[in-house]
Amino acid sequence: MKKIRLLTPGPTAIPESVLAKFAEPIIHHRTSLFEAEFKILQDHLKWLFQTRGLVLTLTCTGTGAMEATVAGMFSPGDSVIVVNGGKFGERWAKISKTYGMNVDEILLERGKSLHLQDLESRILANPGAKAVLFQASETSTGALMPVKGIVDICKRHNLLSVCDGITAVGILNLPMDEWGIDVLITGSQKALMLPPGLSFLALSDRAWKAVESSRSPKYYFDLLRERKMQEKQQTAWTPGISLIHGGVESLGLLRKEGLQALFDRHEKLARCTRAAVIAMGLEFFSSAPSPVLTAVKVPSAFTVDQGKQIQKIMQEKYGVIITGGQDELQGKILRLSHFGYCDVFDVLTGVAALELALADLGYTVAFGAGTSAVLTAYRDS
Repeated sequence: MKKIRLLTPGPTAIPESVLAKFAEPIIHHRTSLFEAEFKILQDHLKWLFQTRGLVLTLTCTGTGAMEATVAGMFSPGDSVIVVNGGKFGERWAKISKTYGMNVDEILLERGKSLHLQDLESRILANPGAKAVLFQASETSTGALMPVKGIVDICKRHNLLSVCDGITAVGILNLPMDEWGIDVLITGSQKALMLPPGLSFLALSDRAWKAVESSRSPKYYFDLLRERKMQEKQQTAWTPGISLIHGGVESLGLLRKEGLQALFDRHEKLARCTRAAVIAMGLEFFSSAPSPVLTAVKVPSAFTVDQGKQIQKIMQEKYGVIITGGQDELQGKILRLSHFGYCDVFDVLTGVAALELALADLGYTVAFGAGTSAVLTAYRDS
């Protein structure tokens, strides 16, 4: 028998008490029972997003929330600036172009973060731009973006700040109201410790004004209709009832842990993973590593096919599932996640499986070098 351990950037592992909720009888969504439970979820979401405003719950994955944002806030012909630091920055650009918008991309070298002066220059060169669309953490490369700096520049130039926090909310401190973030998004299968199927979208008063003037076609992703319904603890369409039921439990667990403890835990696990990477003689891919995941370069002596084999061996032989690079980064990087329902022993297991897989492929690694570094960093932090 082989136990599977999921250490990917989504979906992530789910706590046992949350799994148990999915076995309970389902309720109908047009009832007072649902409304009472949805109200609890809404309160938890406000706490997590650090906002006094309504956080919309959409029955779709994070990409759906990204599309809902573009369709809901902008009109064909509008101009936006997109920070493209990887697969998901690229997605902002593709969605925007689909809705007939003019997109000016700041194309970053993969693994690099945004230089704020570059954003400032691009805004000055595009006086008609309405918003900056970006990631808090570019999941495809493990690069952390300077969220507060981006938001401050947007406010100074009267642009909307649209932040994909799908793999950031609940991991990084992103105080929406305090910083003045206009749009913040996350998904259920990330730090919220739920299966895929829900996304969460919060908008500032400025963003809601943009929604009211949008001329893009929309039906399912009609944010005004959703706001009207969700202010009454209802949803415009049939929601993911069981996911909402589980979400009350999972967010309750996060709230019990506390925001600062939540951020500290993820930062600590990131430090442990980075210590292991160094001890194993490997190199980081990102020059601005995120506490969400650690992107590691495949050893230089390995071919692309051998790089892909690392993941396969870890999964099939040792039962640990991680992710690698996407598109041009396939076989060149590994992504070791350390967020959500994750603790130091999950990190320890992932590092041990990586040591074994590398050794199986002929890489010289001293067994225990990485795992020892994890324990030492955990003890000392």
